[in-house]
Amino acid sequence: MKRILAISIAVIMIIALVGCGDGDRKIVRLTLDAQDSEAILAAAGIVLPDVETAAGAGTTVRFHHWVDSFHNYSEDEIVNTGYWTFSQKYGGEVEWVETSYGTRFDDLANLMLSEDPPDFTTCSVNTFPEKCLNKMFEPVGEYIDYTDPLWEGNAEFVDRYFSIDKEPWIICTDVKATDVCAYNRRVIQEYGFDDPAELYYNDEWTWDAFYDMCMDFTDPDEQRYALDGWAWQNALISSSGVTVIAIDEAGDFVSNIDAPQLESVQSLIYDLSKNQCNNPQMMRGTEIDGAGIKEGLTLFWLREKWAFTGPVDDMSQIWGDISQGELMFAPIPKDPSGDGNYYLGGQPVGYHIIKGAQNPDGVVLLSMCERFKIIDPTVIDIDTKQLKEIYLWTDEMLDMNKTCQQIAKDFPIVNFTPGCPTNLANAVNSCINGTSSQNPTTWAQLKESYREQINYYLEELNARVDGAIEK
Repeated sequence: MKRILAISIAVIMIIALVGCGDGDRKIVRLTLDAQDSEAILAAAGIVLPDVETAAGAGTTVRFHHWVDSFHNYSEDEIVNTGYWTFSQKYGGEVEWVETSYGTRFDDLANLMLSEDPPDFTTCSVNTFPEKCLNKMFEPVGEYIDYTDPLWEGNAEFVDRYFSIDKEPWIICTDVKATDVCAYNRRVIQEYGFDDPAELYYNDEWTWDAFYDMCMDFTDPDEQRYALDGWAWQNALISSSGVTVIAIDEAGDFVSNIDAPQLESVQSLIYDLSKNQCNNPQMMRGTEIDGAGIKEGLTLFWLREKWAFTGPVDDMSQIWGDISQGELMFAPIPKDPSGDGNYYLGGQPVGYHIIKGAQNPDGVVLLSMCERFKIIDPTVIDIDTKQLKEIYLWTDEMLDMNKTCQQIAKDFPIVNFTPGCPTNLANAVNSCINGTSSQNPTTWAQLKESYREQINYYLEELNARVDGAIEK
């Protein structure tokens, strides 16, 4: 067991530290083959501006983040085709302003106070509305025209979920599915379970089927747990079609704490916790996501797809033999008594322009290149080719990825809790995660314990939003 944990820790740390400021780490200048390069440049003239007139061409934009998602640091990585277009067509460059995940907002605040703000960072459910209300970022209405054909596909999503008084706060290049249900197919077969992907395509992938597998697999005496210790509750809650904190049509943040869908999913979470189906965090450490998947000690990891998008050798140490098709994923299962739809968390892909940015035009141009690769068939095909040839994604994985993406776009379930003020976020998270194998607590008990706090902090948040609108 100790050897398994050591391997898992090492792999997770490798993934977490990709591009994180090691003095010996060098950028590897990977590029696309000549045919793919020519294809992108030929297609880029359809919706992108002319090089001679494009604002931001030939400039450098400064990117504040804990991971450098633009450059490559190894030969076995894929090329970011949005950045490739920005650099090769427009002569642009991205400078990485390094931070860490835990200190990113404090570091950004210090840079802004020192009058040295970077130009942009990623947008997510972690940054809206709190960080926008704190004036870390600029609204983007003067930079992005969501009625333009390049952007109009995301206009409704941005207006509904990431705007204040009709003012958009994010440059949204795409909407992505967050947590999916990932697993090792060899382990599924060894236990005689039906494959979750096949169950999904047969419309039989429900909470009931999921629960039965979890119960049959779990054996605490053998240190075998169906679920990884992190994030699974939030993933299941999104699959109900409702989140605790939502934004209504008027733009107010509201509580869904009494929604019957939450009652149903929390009953499932209670039963899974009571029967010790989730891996206790103290057993394998707080930093070891996905430990035991390859070894058959963990059945499901409900997590975002970034957790298995990476170099094959690294991924195979966590998930099993990628080259043999051991890795697969499916949507989070659906409520068998629900409305018949599958639901997945939906999160924006894109950027914030940082308050005081020196080169917003460069950020917009890079964002246009990133958006272009989402909608142009030529670039889509090249990105798919990279996933297949470099990360060894199978056709089944690619098809399932499209399926999950479409679910998230058709029925986006946006979890605002991470981006809310700390007091509100803590109250909601305590309510959601308040039941455990050591202390099973019903949803009725939990919501009555936290109802008053949640309502109070929601009133405070809405008052801040109203104040920002008035100003």
